[in-house]
Amino acid sequence: MSYPQYAPAYAPHYDGQYSQYGPHPVACSARSFVATWLLAWLGGPLGIDRFYLGKVGTGLLKLFTLGGLGLWAFADLLVVLCGGQRDSDDLPLAGYREHRGLAWAITGATAVVGGAVSYWAWRNGYDTELSTYQY
Repeated sequence: MSYPQYAPAYAPHYDGQYSQYGPHPVACSARSFVATWLLAWLGGPLGIDRFYLGKVGTGLLKLFTLGGLGLWAFADLLVVLCGGQRDSDDLPLAGYREHRGLAWAITGATAVVGGAVSYWAWRNGYDTELSTYQY
């Protein structure tokens, strides 16, 4: 006999999802997917996204290692974009279903434009270490 899965009383938000046991709402976090995505994207090496989610211990570790030299920050960005990131109460982030497509599109477009600009600068002899053009 299976029992319905109810949303916890401490999570007042409802993300439009239903549990696998029936039409009972599944709880989601009070923290926003869009805010977490932007913080992971822009402040990932500093651990700002982890502090926002209430994960202070890993936020400090991420801060002191500069995002695992960028690898941890990149991995966290992918986890956020794929919808696997949860807050400190182990609840999924609010607004993921509505905004995931736009977040992927903006992140992908930025990566393509950044790669194109980097390639252009490399082909035209722009020296990034000296911040001058090589003549």
